[in-house]
Amino acid sequence: MIPMTEFRQFTEQQPAFRVLKPWWDVFTDYLSVVMLMIGVFGCTLQVMQDKIICLPSTVLPLSVNTCSETTSLLPPPSNNSTVLREMKGLKTNLDLQQYSFINQMCYEKALHCKCFDSPWTTRALSEVSGENPEEKEDIKSATYRSNMALSPGEGSLEKTQSLRSIPEKIVVDKPSASALDKKEGEQAKALFEKVKKFRLHVEEGDILYLMYVRQTVFKVFKFLLIIAYNSSLVNKVRSSVCCKVEIQDMTGYKEFECNHTMAHLFSKLSYCYLCLVAVYGLTSLYTSYWLFYRSLKEYSFEYVRQETGINDIPDVKNDFAFMLHMIDQYDPLYSKRFAVFLSEVSENKLKQLNLNHEWTAEKLRQRLQTNSNNRLELQLFMLPGLPDPVFELTELQSLKLEIINNVTIPASISQLEDLQELSLYQSCLKLHKTATSFLKENLKVLRVKFDDNKELPQWMYGLRNLEELYLTGSLCPDVSKNIVLESLREMKCLKTLSLKSNLTKIPQSIVDVSSHLQRLYFHNDGSRLVMLNNLKKMTNLIELELVRCDLERIPHAIFSLTNLQELDLKENNLRSIEEIISFQHLRKLTCLKLWYNGIMYIPEHIKKLGSLERLYFSHNKIEILPSHLFLCNKLRYLDLSNNDIRFIPPEIGVLQSLLYFSVTCNKIENLPDELFFCKKLKTLKLGKNSLSILSPKISYLALLTYLDLKCNHFEILPQELGCCRALKRSGLIVEETLFETLPSDVRDQMKAE
Repeated sequence: MIPMTEFRQFTEQQPAFRVLKPWWDVFTDYLSVVMLMIGVFGCTLQVMQDKIICLPSTVLPLSVNTCSETTSLLPPPSNNSTVLREMKGLKTNLDLQQYSFINQMCYEKALHCKCFDSPWTTRALSEVSGENPEEKEDIKSATYRSNMALSPGEGSLEKTQSLRSIPEKIVVDKPSASALDKKEGEQAKALFEKVKKFRLHVEEGDILYLMYVRQTVFKVFKFLLIIAYNSSLVNKVRSSVCCKVEIQDMTGYKEFECNHTMAHLFSKLSYCYLCLVAVYGLTSLYTSYWLFYRSLKEYSFEYVRQETGINDIPDVKNDFAFMLHMIDQYDPLYSKRFAVFLSEVSENKLKQLNLNHEWTAEKLRQRLQTNSNNRLELQLFMLPGLPDPVFELTELQSLKLEIINNVTIPASISQLEDLQELSLYQSCLKLHKTATSFLKENLKVLRVKFDDNKELPQWMYGLRNLEELYLTGSLCPDVSKNIVLESLREMKCLKTLSLKSNLTKIPQSIVDVSSHLQRLYFHNDGSRLVMLNNLKKMTNLIELELVRCDLERIPHAIFSLTNLQELDLKENNLRSIEEIISFQHLRKLTCLKLWYNGIMYIPEHIKKLGSLERLYFSHNKIEILPSHLFLCNKLRYLDLSNNDIRFIPPEIGVLQSLLYFSVTCNKIENLPDELFFCKKLKTLKLGKNSLSILSPKISYLALLTYLDLKCNHFEILPQELGCCRALKRSGLIVEETLFETLPSDVRDQMKAE
């Protein structure tokens, strides 16, 4: 984990993470300045001093070359003469203007390595001579601001002090002495986002690398050119110069002897300049070697991963890698600290801190609710993580997490001693070793809704005390096509298994738990389920649901499940149910759900299912009710709604145990009086039919609490409804105008609580 001081050092004070050049770039920059100063100084010497002093050569015979051999203009003194004579010079008959003209012409024609009076030279000299200290500070400040770059995203990666003065810190997975406050946490979070954006932008190309390579190649070429040109001229700098110019028409002379007053000093400066250029060139050559010998478009944080223990720091490439190599030449500590902000582990740690600030134990406790299993449940939706205060709610029995990814459940979950149920809906979780051991021993119910393999937890296969497992997602036996359900044989206590998927056959992993599985629910999303022979091995099943499995016949394998008590074949393509006769072998079958199919009729052998207590035939195409149906005299719940039934046989009176009867949405015109002999009826649904008369025998149903008469052709309600003492106005579903036809005392009785 990243220490809190790392966040503070990058999120306080002014931004100061600049473009840091390698030492050779800094060195060559300084050399360039020094060479410029030497050049300007040399030019200054030439401009500020008299450029050249020239005198005409003596007119000599043509055989004598005056420019190749220096001769004295005066006769040599006699060694024997002791008389001091007056020295007399050669008269040239030239005035001062002519001498100036001669000096200028010889300066232009005879001197090498001269500094011209160009606008650049004039401007450079004026700036050097008139330099203002305040302007210098302004320029330095402007240069500093212009170098402010390498900012993740919008502009700044912050630094509080010189990193050279900070000792390197090895990041370890230990709690920090101080935690970030909420404001600091938000700043650090923003910094992580900026680093992500910066990396995404810079890693896309290598324009910076290519520009640097071109710049270095240009420097090497410039070095070679300067060395070659100046080396050939520097030895020609002499104090005595022979000058030949065609100006005899103006002066009477064309050969002159000239003296270059600053030649000696300028020669020394030239050699010094060449030495500096040589150093500059060698540095540029080293830069070229560094560029082409090392792989600068890839950068590995392996040493950082080893030192810090943060193993998820990614290696980078392209311009991002090149910039980090450059920074390493200045101070490797910059890259090390930058690497921390590339780590998802560090980012998740920061998110966890912010999450804990937002979701306190008190706030979480207010969200506790009782779920359908009568357990105290906490539901968390679309959070960036799992708040640590969750594990302070010791009364928690059920935890439901929806769309929460990349979360590790810590060892502190062991504090939730009452936790028995865990629901993971499109959430990817990892478990601490201690948390895994705790869930293996305590978890009873696990619900998982997944879209890909990452969301199907691998640790669930080791939950040996799990009793109920509910899986919703795409499963397939072919590992190359989809997600495969591994073996469940470790779940020795598993009794209930629900699969909402698109299977074509029963997976072998389910067969592995067939010996102790009691409830199996298949919701197949309309995909045809074939090869159901494995059902025969599940002899202990007491409940079986095959919903939306595209079944056209009742599978024969079901008839081998002698312990089966409840069968649901909802939303299949059943047209005929002649196989129902085989259900007589299922002595314990009490509930049969054949609803939402296309069944046209009910076969007579339905009478052989004497143990049935609940029968669902709703949402089919049944037109005729066989009298044999009512020989199932143990029926307590009979649903025949949403069919095409026109007539109810009087044999219905046999069902003395009937509590619930529904024929809603049919075409019934009359009700048999025998219906009212079912005196235990509590719910009677007759809505959306063609009934016009309700028999006064309704008074026999003293236990009736719910009566639906809406959308029929009734004109009046019998006052005998008042005998149904348990029936209240809320339980009587009828038009208000029709309700008003009842006597006022009956209405008052129904309205009374």
